[in-house]
Amino acid sequence: MSEETKNVNNDNNEDDSRKKSRALILFLIIVLVLIGSVYLGYYLYTQYDARQHDEYASRIAATTQAVDEHVAQNPIDFDSLQSSNSDIYAWIKVPGTKVDYPVVQNPADDYFYLKHEAYGKNWSSSGAVYAELGNTRTFRDRVTVLYGHNGYGDTMFTTLHNFESADFFNKHEQFYIYMPQRKLTYQIVSAFKFDDRHLLNCFDFNDTNVYKDFLKMIQSPDTTNKNVRKQLGRVLTPNDKIVVLSTCFTNQRSNRYLVCGVLIKDEKTN
Repeated sequence: MSEETKNVNNDNNEDDSRKKSRALILFLIIVLVLIGSVYLGYYLYTQYDARQHDEYASRIAATTQAVDEHVAQNPIDFDSLQSSNSDIYAWIKVPGTKVDYPVVQNPADDYFYLKHEAYGKNWSSSGAVYAELGNTRTFRDRVTVLYGHNGYGDTMFTTLHNFESADFFNKHEQFYIYMPQRKLTYQIVSAFKFDDRHLLNCFDFNDTNVYKDFLKMIQSPDTTNKNVRKQLGRVLTPNDKIVVLSTCFTNQRSNRYLVCGVLIKDEKTN
């Protein structure tokens, strides 16, 4: 082989070697670019996902905070009331009437507050608004009965008789009971004349069938003197809590006037 041919072959080998090197370098560059692109995409995705997660968490926290901070106003100074009489455990307010009183329960005598006032337990012919020992002080009994006199001016439960007017009944749908750190809202189901049976003694409200019958009765009382909420917006069930406001009729010793409400809201208060 001539010297010239050898030089040509050497040049060709060097060209092939350079081409292979350039190809390898290009391949490595492409691989690095692809790896970098994948990494960059993953990084951007994780950062976006983190931002989305943080934003979602912030929304949840803000919502939770808003719910936790939402408390109803409680206008009753229970500390002052209970310092004068520990029997005071609630306050009742019935809009459109003069019913705006403390609620008491004597620990020993169901009839004590028939002739004693809530403030200081002084003797008073008009008595106080009270519950008997057949009820707890929680308003979580199926039926809680509150009693108040009728006929002593417009005091105690006298003005509950405003609900005998259909127009008044239709315009006044709720009453409220305040307790320390709680506000209970009741929708008035009905108001009607009833006999003088003692509700807590004559009805075993622990018996679900008896309670169901009672719920039916207050929604359709068998009397001509009645007003019933036609658009109650709910079906009463054994899980519902009822408060019955009970008072007398003037010169009708064997009759009672009942205003019945179902608990629709139980709020924390400040």
